[in-house]
Amino acid sequence: MLLDIVIIIGCTVGLGYGATLIVEAASRMSRRLGVSELVIGLTVVAFGTSAPEFAITIAATLKDQADISVSNVVGSNIFNLGFILGSVIMVRAIQTNKKLVYREGLVLIGATLVLLFFMRDLTLQRYEGFFMLSLLFIYIGYLFYQRETPIDEIPEGDFEWRDIPRFLAGIVLIVTSGHFLVDSAVDIARVLGISEWVIGVTIVAAGTSAPEMATSLIGVLRGHEGISLGNLIGSDLFNLLGVLGLAGIIQAGTMQIDPAGMNSLILLSGMVILVVIMMRTGWRLTRWEGALLISINLLRWIIDFTTTTS
Repeated sequence: MLLDIVIIIGCTVGLGYGATLIVEAASRMSRRLGVSELVIGLTVVAFGTSAPEFAITIAATLKDQADISVSNVVGSNIFNLGFILGSVIMVRAIQTNKKLVYREGLVLIGATLVLLFFMRDLTLQRYEGFFMLSLLFIYIGYLFYQRETPIDEIPEGDFEWRDIPRFLAGIVLIVTSGHFLVDSAVDIARVLGISEWVIGVTIVAAGTSAPEMATSLIGVLRGHEGISLGNLIGSDLFNLLGVLGLAGIIQAGTMQIDPAGMNSLILLSGMVILVVIMMRTGWRLTRWEGALLISINLLRWIIDFTTTTS
């Protein structure tokens, strides 16, 4: 068990470093194309920071560990909107705008409710995975089609040829780390008698959300709120539609989750709606709202662990 803990810590570091390589390289490539900071945050950066979730969920799906697959995504999204977004706006309040609320916010609500509807019977069918992945491609296509809207300042490009091998190295590091992290998390779950769902929705989810935490905090500290907030919203969309969509497609049979998972799905839906309402009220996310989001995330962890161990 001690070895598994060491592996998880090492893999979490590997996931964070690998995602950093991807984010930095992909951001420079995207900037060279003249894409705004908001679009960078919602697409390239979000994809890079979601790479750990892709690695963990796909690895778990191939091993027929549906609880790890789904709980990792649900837990990561709750962690993103609760602890990470809460921490970011505790550091500095963030201004929002109509585009973030009425486009990204409503799309995120819709994607979360779609997953909740599909998982109402505790299963995710292959055709549902195709539908979710298709929604992601439509959304990305729309973003780049609308990128000419002069809302955000477009940074200058500084792409170097070295960014291509860095990007590839980041992918390899993330996939490898994700593989071993799943194995160790499942081992710990069995030793402690904790369900795979709870391990996935807490420990694994927090570990794979480390890149989002680093990227969003750095973004807000440097005055790039568009990248910071866009990263979290975009990452959640990639997780819901891309990660679970792909997992649903490649599964060997029907993906079925623990009944306890519905509580987390309902909580995630409520948190998404709450965050969008916060973004709309006063067009600003404030520090007290950040404290509320962190409190909700911590309370959810306590409930998950006490319910399992009782």
